[in-house]
Amino acid sequence: MPLAIHNFLFNVYPYVCLAVFLMGSLARFDRDQYTWKSDSSQMLRARQLRWGSNLFHVGILFLLFGHTVGLLTPHFMYGWLITAPQKQMLAIVSGGIAGFVCFVGLTMLLHRRIFDPRIRLTSHRTDLAILVILWVQLVLGLVTLPLSWGHRTDASAMLILADWAQRIFTFRPDASGLVALDWPFKVHMVLGMTIFLLFPFSRLVHVWSGLASVAYLVRPYQLVRSRRLNVPPAHDPARRQGGRA
Repeated sequence: MPLAIHNFLFNVYPYVCLAVFLMGSLARFDRDQYTWKSDSSQMLRARQLRWGSNLFHVGILFLLFGHTVGLLTPHFMYGWLITAPQKQMLAIVSGGIAGFVCFVGLTMLLHRRIFDPRIRLTSHRTDLAILVILWVQLVLGLVTLPLSWGHRTDASAMLILADWAQRIFTFRPDASGLVALDWPFKVHMVLGMTIFLLFPFSRLVHVWSGLASVAYLVRPYQLVRSRRLNVPPAHDPARRQGGRA
């Protein structure tokens, strides 16, 4: 890969994707709130949807959390508890299990959407495209596991990736350390950033609503008033107690 393209992909492109991810999500919420959802097809092949969706979401949430914590946590914060090779082995084992679970679930969802004519006819092209992109990204992630296993003694690949991610996060980009990495790591990283770029323009925006729903746990109770007329307050249970709507 030419050095100029390498520097653009790993020094500039991350900020392009992050800017589009944040500003695009805000613009879509402001202008197209009625599209801020994941279209439901749960009436068709409900059992396959239930298994596929649960496996996919459990796996992908674990992988997202693991990647975020693993890449953005400086070595000095965990070095006193676990060595870098031990951390890499933990990432290989736990990430491999979560990746396999996610792969099974996503494959079920993709199979359901492609091979059921009714679901395919009611699906947007972007729905299918984003599932394919996620499936390819997941396969690339699984391909990197044997390569990570080869670096398990010194955890060199993990430390290089973590240093790059932390430099991006602190606005000190330096992709020189990535030059020697195997190509599956690089393609996996570029496609991962591209998913953030596509996020505001796909059904993935419903993730924001899932995160926002946590606020429901701490919101105050709503006062529910009955619309029935001529009912004394003492005989109307809805007026004597509040509840969550």
